[in-house]
Amino acid sequence: MVQKIFRIKGMTCAACAAAVERSTRKLNGVKKSDVNLATEKLIIEYEEEKLSEEDIKKAVEKAGYELIPNEIEKIFTIKGMTCAACAAAVERATKKINGVVKASVNLATEKLKITYDPSRVEVFDIKNAVEKAGYKAVLEEERMVDKDKERKNEEIKQLWKRFLLGVMFTIPLLYISMGHMIGLPLPKILHPSINPVNFAILQLFLTLPVIISGRKFYKVGFRTLFKGSPNMDSLIAIGTSAAFLYSFYATIRVLMGNVDFVFSLYYESAAVIITLITLGKYLESVSKGKTSEAIKKLMGLTPKTAIIVRGEKEIEISIDEVQQGDIILVKPGEKIPVDGVIIEGTTSVDESMLTGESIPTEKHIADQVIGGSINKNGMIKYKATKVGKDMVLSQIIKLVEEAQGSKAPIAKLADVISGYFVPIVIFLGIFSGLGWYFIGGESLQFSLTIFISVLVIACPCSLGLATPTAIMVATGKGAEYGVLIKGGEALETAHKIETIVFDKTGTITQGKPVVTDIISLGNRNQEKLLQIAASAEKGSEHPLGEAIVKEAEKKGIKFIKPDSFDAIPGYGIEVQIEGKNIFLGNKKLMLNHKISLEEVENISDKLAEEGKTPMYLSIDGEIGGIIAVADILKESSKQAIKKLYEMGIEVVMITGDNPRTATAIAKQVGIDRIFSEVLPEDKAKQVKKLQQEGKVVAMVGDGINDAPALAQAEVGIAIGSGTDVAIESADIVLMKGDLMDVVTAIQLSKSTIKNIKQNLFWAFGYNTLGIPIAMGLLHLFGGPLLNPMIAGAAMSLSSVSVVTNSLRLRKFRPVK
Repeated sequence: MVQKIFRIKGMTCAACAAAVERSTRKLNGVKKSDVNLATEKLIIEYEEEKLSEEDIKKAVEKAGYELIPNEIEKIFTIKGMTCAACAAAVERATKKINGVVKASVNLATEKLKITYDPSRVEVFDIKNAVEKAGYKAVLEEERMVDKDKERKNEEIKQLWKRFLLGVMFTIPLLYISMGHMIGLPLPKILHPSINPVNFAILQLFLTLPVIISGRKFYKVGFRTLFKGSPNMDSLIAIGTSAAFLYSFYATIRVLMGNVDFVFSLYYESAAVIITLITLGKYLESVSKGKTSEAIKKLMGLTPKTAIIVRGEKEIEISIDEVQQGDIILVKPGEKIPVDGVIIEGTTSVDESMLTGESIPTEKHIADQVIGGSINKNGMIKYKATKVGKDMVLSQIIKLVEEAQGSKAPIAKLADVISGYFVPIVIFLGIFSGLGWYFIGGESLQFSLTIFISVLVIACPCSLGLATPTAIMVATGKGAEYGVLIKGGEALETAHKIETIVFDKTGTITQGKPVVTDIISLGNRNQEKLLQIAASAEKGSEHPLGEAIVKEAEKKGIKFIKPDSFDAIPGYGIEVQIEGKNIFLGNKKLMLNHKISLEEVENISDKLAEEGKTPMYLSIDGEIGGIIAVADILKESSKQAIKKLYEMGIEVVMITGDNPRTATAIAKQVGIDRIFSEVLPEDKAKQVKKLQQEGKVVAMVGDGINDAPALAQAEVGIAIGSGTDVAIESADIVLMKGDLMDVVTAIQLSKSTIKNIKQNLFWAFGYNTLGIPIAMGLLHLFGGPLLNPMIAGAAMSLSSVSVVTNSLRLRKFRPVK
């Protein structure tokens, strides 16, 4: 199974999206196919053996639209070419790369112009292919082209030009056709009562440029209509064509001498509708661009170049040319180009745009740095570990893009309705027009007004945009706070959460044990006891032993080399130091070697009640003291759990610890329900038990052993500092591991669902009210008839209002 994203050109409303989905879902091998109207993208999951991109392209074209692959264009200077055979060799080598769409070499300019899918091809793939052919490729960074961005910008420009052209002809047309009705002066040569022919002909000539400028509505509208999948453009095309053709017929009758038809012209309706809807489309495109600002910000984080160290030289190269293993130099104030590990220098790094963490993080040798973060105050050298699409930033962008393209279950109703919407509207338009003419006894002109108004006021756009625009803004906003939501379904389900299960180690606690207490007995001081314990544990890899060693290093204590070392799994260690026999470990180890613990029993019980692990140290058969180690709480744990309880959510802690230690930790953070002594493989079973109680459960964890439980829960939330397996299994990833971000995710979900419901209410409400009014409901009770021009304006504004409402989510702030 592969998942690919394609841009779909020509879609204008939810009916278009539904048509593309229907057409692609019929293909053999397709598991899932979702179209997002807001991003104009198709996310399709299919079996590559059964289906090709060409098949998908044909299915989209069959539905009446155009599939545009995800691709960018770059220019390389090719060194070493001498003849046409060289150019042909470079072309052949680059065209063979899987993911390259086009490659052409100009021998005269020594340039390779190449178009490729960036999700499948890296710059170094192209350079390697050229080198294997015997030449050298140098990327011209300033000539990079993002085709998708170019298309969208061009689209917005074209819409604005079409609107200006429409305004230029529509304003004089409105003045001529309607000005005299409200007392505005009109020259005799153009007055309908004096010169009806001039009046009609001029209107025809003023309308034609507007109709031509809006030809896309007719081209797409009639094409989809004849293919059996009518869309919003079909409604506009039928409505304005009816107005124009009737007016054209009336103009011919005027030319033939029947001057009464001069008062039956609808040219201004056709022109105003086209112009207003073009303005609506322009505003919608601009607004939709704002919904993906978070992605643009993330994409703008990576610097264009990097300084790499080769021998004694520092060379500035394009970011796309950086390879794994390169040594990169970053000066204070500069952005870190790619992911890596520091090999020289110390600094603090601002990772706020990636994790939402506002305080810079201290970085030393062997610490990891993330591409896109900002080096604040020290010069560092680091080794590149992840480049291109493998970088954390690239993964975040991919994850957010996929989430923005996904659908929430709440959108299903709108999808179903939009599939039937346009044919029903066409039927209602014809039915109401004929009804008024044959049953109501109204004129043809009156019936035509009804028909046009019904077609023009109906707007499946607002239905199609209601959910995806809100999801786009919300997932982008979440990314700003370091909360990565993988899809619309997780975003929707999060607001229903009733119970949250927290893993203890590394989730509620820091996952890094530290020494909390040193209790020495006899005449030994604490420092001597720590020296013996740390020297004994120096060869151990146990986390508790490492905590003792780190404490000694922090205090600058000198280590003594043991004469012998023996690890006793599940108990502790036995060592010989300075001729003395040392045991260091748990209670069982001491009892097995008949070492009395009576003197320290009360102390060890008190430490266990505080959630600390006592490690006993004996010297030559006598208890010498206790070193207590604890996995300390994260600063935010208590505050987050308190906030969740305030939100009415039950909190459960799950751990492999014994009941006493588990209860102590739970008491510190305010959790009253605990699952203790749970084996890693049984965590998912405990989640299932809660679900059997009829609860919507979220699981928060960070380790490999949490992955099954994360997958079992309705919403799996992984700590971003945890393992890749846990992150892969989760629906939501918290980049900085702060439990307050669990609260943020739920609050964001609640705000988003509220926003979607508002959008759907206005979209449904608008059509529910608008269509009956257009059908003449008010006129039936002595009220006014809806003018088609007002219907056109209302239709344009309905989509803009839905997108504008979604943009309000950009103001979301978590309540702490």
